[in-house]
Amino acid sequence: MTTRCGWVNEDPLYVEYHDREWGVPVHDDGKLFEMLILEGAQAGLSWYTILKKREAYREAFDRFDPYKVARYDGEKIEELMNNAGIVRNRLKINAAVANAQAFLRIVDEFGSFDRYIWQFVGGKPIRNAWTELKEVPAKTAESDAMSKDLRKRGFKFVGSTICYAYMQAVGMVNDHLTSCICYERNR
Repeated sequence: MTTRCGWVNEDPLYVEYHDREWGVPVHDDGKLFEMLILEGAQAGLSWYTILKKREAYREAFDRFDPYKVARYDGEKIEELMNNAGIVRNRLKINAAVANAQAFLRIVDEFGSFDRYIWQFVGGKPIRNAWTELKEVPAKTAESDAMSKDLRKRGFKFVGSTICYAYMQAVGMVNDHLTSCICYERNR
């Protein structure tokens, strides 16, 4: 029997996400931007809800091209508000635009978003050793620092809990349980 983290349901989409993406270190700016927008969209909802809508998000948000998203105007925002394939929350949609603009400023300043974001974990993943889901924190000192700096730079929907979920998703932290088949992979 295969053992996975307890939050994974039996849907093949969710299993695939857990087994192949969650916790795998990401250094591609495009993927880092996508996950930042999706984690913000997830606020107050389940990740499973967003995961099922991810392809619709990719279509609606120009494959998460930050240069295109940064230029979205009122007309495009209204188009997104009418798109049943995504979460139609005006604050989250406006945040995606503001985040694209802030993302591009960081790329200009640091050369890449990757170089900027990975500084919060010293450039390499934090490897935890949790045995039970209840041990996994909702936020940490690192996610607090990331959240504070992102907000200072104009990002929205980047509270510490969202930042920690982001860190888990893009492999900045390995929070697979020690009993999970993916724990050893992310050494």
